Amino acid sequence: MNYLITGATGFIGSLVIDELLARGHSANYLARKRSSQLDGRAAFHPWNINEEPPLDSVPRLDAVIHLAGEPVAQRWTPQVKKRIFESRVLGTRNLVSAISRLKYKPSVLVSASAVGYYGARGNEVLTEESGPGRGFLSEVCVAWEREAFRAQESGVRVVAARIATVLGKDGGALKKMLPAFQLGIGGKFGDGRQWMSWIHVRDLVELLLFASETAGASGALNASSPEPVTNEVFTREMAKAVHRPAVIPVPKFALRIALGEMSGFLFDSLRVQPQATERAGFRFGYPTLAEALRNVLT
Repeated sequence: MNYLITGATGFIGSLVIDELLARGHSANYLARKRSSQLDGRAAFHPWNINEEPPLDSVPRLDAVIHLAGEPVAQRWTPQVKKRIFESRVLGTRNLVSAISRLKYKPSVLVSASAVGYYGARGNEVLTEESGPGRGFLSEVCVAWEREAFRAQESGVRVVAARIATVLGKDGGALKKMLPAFQLGIGGKFGDGRQWMSWIHVRDLVELLLFASETAGASGALNASSPEPVTNEVFTREMAKAVHRPAVIPVPKFALRIALGEMSGFLFDSLRVQPQATERAGFRFGYPTLAEALRNVLT
């Protein structure tokens, strides 16, 4: 198959490129500039997200995996929030518009979204059937997915992968958390009762490819392990994995000082279940946190 990837220079996108090439597929990527870090067999095509990408220069496509977006894990100034929103919503709008103009359209668009779609919901079990929540990230995800699903009007199958916290050694949330835990100063956030939804990075890569290759997969799919845990359990398992104590809670006010508004997301309770994902036939290689951390950290 001939694939087009956006966000290919990021942590997840680069692994998707590697996996596609390893499986014998062709890979193209859209980015502001060519990356020397990606496999040279992946074909580069320039794209400014404020414009429609030049898809006419790309060989006939079978599938698009859309991962581009401004990183969320940073202090949310007004300017950053604007970039987070526009990079996802405007970028997706321009990509879908370009797809609609192609004579030969790809059969599928797999577009990233996030479990932030659901907002903070306490102990409520959240499936793909659950409605959106409130707050900035929920608003972003709703608008983001709306733009992606416009591709259905062109006869393209669309999957919105609602991605949870990604666990991988060389990127994602774990890379930021690991140094503190290795120093023995990691700790639960507040009382630690909030639910955390997560996914091993290899499962995420597999799910993105599964969604692109499985004709029966469409709509929203939760890219989240079937066994979410509370922040307290997550902290305990992290400490156990690195053989260090983790007994000092991180107070909410301290994170607020360090991260501003974005810190609120760390205290949101998201108890997500991948109901539609598993119903479509996907099986997680790392369904439990202990085995995911063991694989990543050893």
